[in-house]
Amino acid sequence: MADSIPGPVNGSLGSAGRRQRFAAALAQPLPLAGVAAVPGQALPAGPGQDGVLPVGFEVIAELRTKVAGLLAAETAEQPLLSDEDRRQVGYTLVRKVVAGWATDYAAAAQPLTRDQEELVRASVFNDLFRAGRLQPLLDDPGIENIMIDGHDDVTVDYVDRPAARLAPLTGSDVELVALINQLARTQGIGERSLTPSTPTLNMRLADGSRLAATYLVTDRPHVVIRKHRMKQSRLSDLVAWGSIDPALEQFLRALVLARKNVFVVGSQGVGKTSLLRAMAREIPAGERIGTLESEYELWLHELDSGPKVIPFEAREGNGEKGLDGSASGEITLADLFPQLLRMSLRRIIVGEVRSVEVVPMLHSMNESEGGSMCTLHARSAASAIERIVTLSLESGIGMSEALAYRLIAQAIDFVVYLRLVDETPIGGRKHRFVSHVVEITGLGEAGRPALQTVFGPRDSGGRREPRAVPQLTPACIEDLMRVGYDRSWFQHPFGAWQAPLTTLRPL
Repeated sequence: MADSIPGPVNGSLGSAGRRQRFAAALAQPLPLAGVAAVPGQALPAGPGQDGVLPVGFEVIAELRTKVAGLLAAETAEQPLLSDEDRRQVGYTLVRKVVAGWATDYAAAAQPLTRDQEELVRASVFNDLFRAGRLQPLLDDPGIENIMIDGHDDVTVDYVDRPAARLAPLTGSDVELVALINQLARTQGIGERSLTPSTPTLNMRLADGSRLAATYLVTDRPHVVIRKHRMKQSRLSDLVAWGSIDPALEQFLRALVLARKNVFVVGSQGVGKTSLLRAMAREIPAGERIGTLESEYELWLHELDSGPKVIPFEAREGNGEKGLDGSASGEITLADLFPQLLRMSLRRIIVGEVRSVEVVPMLHSMNESEGGSMCTLHARSAASAIERIVTLSLESGIGMSEALAYRLIAQAIDFVVYLRLVDETPIGGRKHRFVSHVVEITGLGEAGRPALQTVFGPRDSGGRREPRAVPQLTPACIEDLMRVGYDRSWFQHPFGAWQAPLTTLRPL
């Protein structure tokens, strides 16, 4: 087998200080407490593998420690060695160390098959440079979410089948915390870890997945990892997946080109980020935009083509409190907004509005030339308006309800609502689709935003379509036509969905 690094390895350390922390982290073995993982630990199978690790994780930890020591010695006089070169040196050492160990293991126990030895090599490499025991789950394209509630309760959400409980990844809760802290040292962008002073942790993994963990403020360590499987998605991909139809594809593209301000809303895990990313990829090439996220999830700044992206990412505090009660070292989305507005940007894309940043976002939409977008958690398109008002009132700047409604009416042009229907518990599949597109046409009765549904479900002539189909022609249709939109799409009462929505229970 060629001496190549297994699997995709993303991310960069970015500075000498982070490289030093990375090297120091490599030299620290993962502590093993309690009952060690037993041989025969089940792992997702890779090509040509049966997916069963032939030894316990304590052996992997010992091999990792040995390789880490050799790597530190070999690279000690090469401080400017690139991350990719360091990984390649590390993988060469992994092959060498595992080969020697396998020879001794064969003499003392039994010979390993070629696939078993490769699985050990991959596990040691993953423990050094990637997500360790979590890596096979992160590499599985069928997994959406990983939930760990104490070391002995590991559950995964699949794309198209019911959730499943897996074998433990560690032998104790202490080991689980050590595994998460090892990830924080080697893959985190800050200096946070799970400790008594910092019992919560939120971070982005090297592959773009988002990790949230708690410890000591909950009964046991709890970890949730949300994967981002489609980092290159376009509107045409969402048509193929059944999330939108060609009529919606053309309409959403026109909203972007006509510089309409859009909120993409829905429940957790419904695909808001994927839709926002796909819409943002319709922004003309070379246009200067800014993205603002708690953790990078849009990845627009890593695309080879498209708009010129200035990405901003918030930073968690170090667990200490300043004199004003705020977390020391913390940089929030609201903190970053003033700097963002100084960067000569034509649009602003906020990955998710959760808190007080909603006010500067609305002001930015209202004062700029348009075309900004963001996502928001909401249970319906209409309730999204009320949620924005609530967040505005909680901003602490003395915002009144009437002013919040007025600001919304002036700033937001459209709300796109995504719906999730999960039938995997009853033997079906997950359905994600746009069910409503609502236009805000200004202030209406009682000083509240006037709404009209331009796409929504239809029940007519004995046919029921729960997905979004054309309803009312938008008030801004002339703006959309100027960027190439064909208004004849609104002459198709049931849209252009390529196949009926087949569910086990009627919607």
